[in-house]
Amino acid sequence: MGPDSEKWLKAADSEMDSMSENQVWTLVDLPDGVKAIECKWVFKKKIDMDGNIQIYKARLVAKGYKQIHGVDYDETYSPVAMLKSIRILLATAAYYDYEIWQMDVKTAFLNENSKRMYT
Repeated sequence: MGPDSEKWLKAADSEMDSMSENQVWTLVDLPDGVKAIECKWVFKKKIDMDGNIQIYKARLVAKGYKQIHGVDYDETYSPVAMLKSIRILLATAAYYDYEIWQMDVKTAFLNENSKRMYT
């Protein structure tokens, strides 16, 4: 066990708790002849401007690169912000002298039933 092992375990527990609270998945039996997509843990230290560790982050991610289009999925969707939209928001904030705040969202899930973002 490493010197930061307790912090990494706490980060992994937090990720599992978040997925449980947000009902990210439903456990079901695999159909015959279907192989499950594997997953892996990704660990990252978030540091501040002085190089001090602020947060130990752990994410459980599916190995999506092993999926086959038409077999494992039919379509993909990844919302991204257009640079033009960011510029408009910043220009509006500057014009009205609004304060701009940065935030770090710990977890965000889109619940398909309610179409709300959970953070």
